[in-house]
Amino acid sequence: MKDQIKDFIHYLIVERGLSNNTIVSYERDLKSYQKHLSEIQMVASFNNVTRLHIIQFLKSLKESGKSSKTIARHTASIRNFHQFLLREKQADQDPSVLIESPQLERNLPKILSLQEVEKLLDSPKLTNPFGLRDKAMLELLYATGIRVTEMINLNLTDAHLTMGFIRCYGKGNKERIVPIGRTSTDALMDYIERGRTKLMNKKEPTEALFINHHGKRISRQGFWKNLKKIALEANIKSELTPHTLRHSFATHLLENGADLRAVQEMLGHADISTTQIYTHVTKTRLKDVYNQFHPRA
Repeated sequence: MKDQIKDFIHYLIVERGLSNNTIVSYERDLKSYQKHLSEIQMVASFNNVTRLHIIQFLKSLKESGKSSKTIARHTASIRNFHQFLLREKQADQDPSVLIESPQLERNLPKILSLQEVEKLLDSPKLTNPFGLRDKAMLELLYATGIRVTEMINLNLTDAHLTMGFIRCYGKGNKERIVPIGRTSTDALMDYIERGRTKLMNKKEPTEALFINHHGKRISRQGFWKNLKKIALEANIKSELTPHTLRHSFATHLLENGADLRAVQEMLGHADISTTQIYTHVTKTRLKDVYNQFHPRA
């Protein structure tokens, strides 16, 4: 059973070209699924799996307190895996065909106000290379709406500052060009000229745009740790995650009249329905403003 999971993961990497985070997610889901089948339900082969076995596994996830979003992700992983086995003739039937995904609660993304964004962006101290780097990273995230993973994977050659854009690679390794503003360009230039040169490890040079104190590419965890520290120093009370600036970027653009299709393109969303959630955020914010300031609200 483990070998079949390996075959499927290989297929996702080679033929589907999915991102590393997506691959890790699939592998984790399917390993927990296989473990439950073999150890709890005593199923020796995926060819023997029935719809009831899958339902029992999903039920165990719910009983252990997993969210509907997590269960829906497991369901999608299982469904894609069994379709692969059937297509590759490693199974005679697809037991997941009638399995329904749980209804997802649509939570609106948390965003920062314009004032909070300014406080956050102005917080890094520009007297040392780390402050220059953190300032450049935050300005870039808010200026472009790119994902944190896309940002930390940027190389020097991906930043075309004189032309005012960056090139990044999103989910499925899809390339996209995203414009950047003057403020973000200035912060990046300042970091590259005065900060990055001091952080560089001369013995082991790297192409990475954003580097840590070891002179190596900064990690997602490293950025998240810095972000929490900066938010604390800026006295920002709102909930903050690595995705908050991305959500704020999209919402603030739409609030100021940006075209939904243009925002979809900049965010790298394959489906515009994913981008449309930000229109709900703007409507909610408009209602809040009305209730707060209208004398007869």
